[in-house]
Amino acid sequence: MNAIEIRNLSKSFRGMYAVDHLNMTVPVGAIYGFIGENGSGKSTTEKLICGHLVPEGGEIRLFGRDYTDPGVRVRVGALIENAGCFPGSSVYQNLRMQALNLNLANPDEEIRRVLKIVRMEEHAQLKFRKCSLGMKQRIGIAMALLGDPALLILDEPINGLDTDGMRIMREILVDITSNYGCTVLISSHLLGELEKIATHYGIIRQGRMIMEMSAAELEGRARVFVSLKTKDMAAAKAVLKAKFGDVREEEGYLRVYDVEEPETIVEHLLQNGHAVSEIRRNKIGLEEYYIELMSRKEDA
Repeated sequence: MNAIEIRNLSKSFRGMYAVDHLNMTVPVGAIYGFIGENGSGKSTTEKLICGHLVPEGGEIRLFGRDYTDPGVRVRVGALIENAGCFPGSSVYQNLRMQALNLNLANPDEEIRRVLKIVRMEEHAQLKFRKCSLGMKQRIGIAMALLGDPALLILDEPINGLDTDGMRIMREILVDITSNYGCTVLISSHLLGELEKIATHYGIIRQGRMIMEMSAAELEGRARVFVSLKTKDMAAAKAVLKAKFGDVREEEGYLRVYDVEEPETIVEHLLQNGHAVSEIRRNKIGLEEYYIELMSRKEDA
């Protein structure tokens, strides 16, 4: 069973499709990175799944049931745009108002549970307006976790955070899936951060899903390259390009693509009078894969 199954989902505004016959599959237990440029339809898709917008066509199923089913709606938590908290109230008071709104049987116990998950136990009495951006994002996630949902939908929760804030957020999201059995759908522009935690990816463009893949599939598709430095980079690039074809100079290194053995490159350069001062083998990451995919789509 999948946590989310979407088929031919459509939504337009003023005659323009924001979501255009979208297909999407999110496995149970996944951290699903939802990727796309601004205006691609990510937030609209998330709002449709949450029931904040009404689709014009298509189907949304959550855990095998129609998304409007009350029994499945209570299994969904979401943080889209902001937490909607009262600035003058404490973290605890804001969570208690939401817990009462959800008619939870043991609100105080549930609040303690979610505060522990997001590592905010020591800040329960802090006024919301005095919280940092990272703390406010974690409070928003705590609110979304009230009621112990099986699916958590997050719209850009790591954008704007500092390095430590992003690290804490990554650890929380991994903890939610591995220890609490929650599936997470997360959109973000910070692809390098997303790559550290996501198990699956969906890439959307102009309202259409152009690719879905697991992290393992990305690893298999990512191009191998050898990056190196020499004294005369321009001359070495010409020598390498003549033999290996795809050679680029990026970030102060020469990159030779689709070559498995660095020794082959070193030997060829030495034969042509170039000593290598630094060399390593690598694969392109999610961000570079995404950029290359977008450029191929534009050229098509």
